[in-house]
Amino acid sequence: MTTTADETRLVTPGEQPAGRGRFAALASVREALDKPLTSYYLLLGASALLLTIGLIMVLSASSVYSFRVHDGDSYAVVRRQLMWLMIGLPAAFIASRLPLTFVRRASVWAYMASLLLLFLTIFLGTEINGNRNWLGVGGLAIQPSEVAKLALVLWAATVYANKERRLDSLHQLVVPVVPGMFLATGLVVAGRDLGTALVFGAILMGMLWVVGAPMRFFVMTFAVVGTIAAGFAVTDGERWSRLTTFMNPFEDYLDTGWQPAHGLYALSSGGWLGQGIGASQQKWGDLPEAHTDFIFAVLGEELGLVGTLLVVGLFLTIAFAALRVAHTTENAFVRYATFGIVVWLVGQMMINVGMVLALLPVIGIPLPLVSYGGSSLLPSLTALGLLIGFARREPEAARALAARRRSRSTGVSAGRVG
Repeated sequence: MTTTADETRLVTPGEQPAGRGRFAALASVREALDKPLTSYYLLLGASALLLTIGLIMVLSASSVYSFRVHDGDSYAVVRRQLMWLMIGLPAAFIASRLPLTFVRRASVWAYMASLLLLFLTIFLGTEINGNRNWLGVGGLAIQPSEVAKLALVLWAATVYANKERRLDSLHQLVVPVVPGMFLATGLVVAGRDLGTALVFGAILMGMLWVVGAPMRFFVMTFAVVGTIAAGFAVTDGERWSRLTTFMNPFEDYLDTGWQPAHGLYALSSGGWLGQGIGASQQKWGDLPEAHTDFIFAVLGEELGLVGTLLVVGLFLTIAFAALRVAHTTENAFVRYATFGIVVWLVGQMMINVGMVLALLPVIGIPLPLVSYGGSSLLPSLTALGLLIGFARREPEAARALAARRRSRSTGVSAGRVG
């Protein structure tokens, strides 16, 4: 049997066939993902990158607004965001070190405090853009609904962890989490904050799914929530106009379509690689809330499709790493709390991106870790700190970190002796 030159080829010692090379690359990726500290480092790295991108984009998106509002100071808003970041990072570090027993006990008090703040907001809160969701505390204004998101997740996780062996009963699944969530949602709706109510609903659905609620319960809940949301929208003219024009904002370009239309202008002008950091044109006044709810539009204009996909990819990386922890942990509270935090952060990201892309109505939801605002940043950083703490407490990760500390201390001791 003979072979032609086209059918045979010598392989040099350092060369691998293409198929084998691909398998080797996949094996390397799988090996890296199987390391005990992979989830820990993915959470740290993705969070750090998102915070860095967020700070840069707040600086860029708020510069024109700051110059106009703060007497020519283009850095006023980003300095405030940096201040919140300097407060939030120690809070995240402390949260990552808190004992789980303390977190579980504190979750009940956090839930009660959040309900009280939401109740006070209805009567004592400040109305901004049609929503009464700001509460003045001393010289600061906070959004209790942002704090309530974390409190609701931790409280529901604590309740379900305590009922771990009784969750095959529908009554145990529903009481008291569903009424408690509905109570918090009702207080938010009373303040006309439909966006936060939608996030609360997503958290509730996620928690019910992870504890194994039957499908008929989801159908019934969606029907009830959908009916309430529709009635809430129909009774408010401004909100109804937003709901009916979001799919084609150019129909009412000069009124309710102004913000989503200019958001689309910003994204479309960004192209693949963007106009460059600081080069956004829409932030000069055409795009309202450029550094808060619509910062994703400025990001797309300045960093292009590549930048927007990077941000979405970082959120998905956080979700991937956190769900790995939830899948491998033997602690019920860690599993439920991790899943709830992922649903909250990723769900809110999806709502914000959908709003900017005119796939959802403009309902005033910030982009976590990226948009300006201490009320949103502090709870989000605390939640990430808890996730990082959950990841470092996994048995294999804890052993790897302990071995690393021992090797470092041994190296230091050897250096001193030498």
